[in-house]
Amino acid sequence: MTWRALQLLAGTAPNRLVHDVLVPALFGLWLLYLWEVVVGGFAIPRVLLPGPSQIGRVIAASADVLAQDFRQTFLKSVLTGFALGSGSGFLVAILIDRSPFLQRGLLPLGALVSAIPIVGIAPIMVMWFGFDWQSKVAVIVVMTFFPMLVNALAGLHAAGDMERDLMRSYAASYWQTLLRLRLPNALPFIFNALKINSTLSLIGAIVAEFFGTPILGMGFRISTEVGRMNIEMVWATIAVAAVAGSLFYAVLALGERALTFWHPSYRQ
Repeated sequence: MTWRALQLLAGTAPNRLVHDVLVPALFGLWLLYLWEVVVGGFAIPRVLLPGPSQIGRVIAASADVLAQDFRQTFLKSVLTGFALGSGSGFLVAILIDRSPFLQRGLLPLGALVSAIPIVGIAPIMVMWFGFDWQSKVAVIVVMTFFPMLVNALAGLHAAGDMERDLMRSYAASYWQTLLRLRLPNALPFIFNALKINSTLSLIGAIVAEFFGTPILGMGFRISTEVGRMNIEMVWATIAVAAVAGSLFYAVLALGERALTFWHPSYRQ
């Protein structure tokens, strides 16, 4: 019955706010309700799966600890690594586009680095940069560099031959063509890489903290509380990470909609 009501609401939504915000929020609350009912109805032990109400109480009781972990992992590691990895990938894409020689040399190297598993590079970065957030930033840079590089290159080649010929007929320089034609056409590809990197950054930071970190951080909290069998705290940390990652993704999606409103995917 609830499923049918949400389906009808989604199909008859009067505006995009109801369709894009209200319906997903109601669906999420319904899933939380089902989760609570299943856990309570089947008497599932909390060590296997605590209910949302138990997780909520732990979040409220441990707000200070979770805030410190959030600051260490997300504000320091994730945002810094995301900016450095995505920015360096974009700049290298510009250099490769300008120089075919670099394309033959750097693309295979970037593909090789991206294929290295995170559990392989995280301990090395901890040895190189120490146990604090700098080593997590290094891991994130490695993880986010190649997605931005590949997508930015694809976007820079998205402009059609007719548009390029028109710019040449106006005697436009390389940089004028880049700024006024090719970069605007590349924005959907760039935002696609940014959204991918937003999730990779959070995953990379949390996993990297398993291999060495100060006594705070989301990854540290998960690994420590699992050893103590404090599963509610583990789920509370996961919930904070999920909300932070979702909001980060949502901000990028809103920025994409604002800057690429002309794209066919956003036309009514």
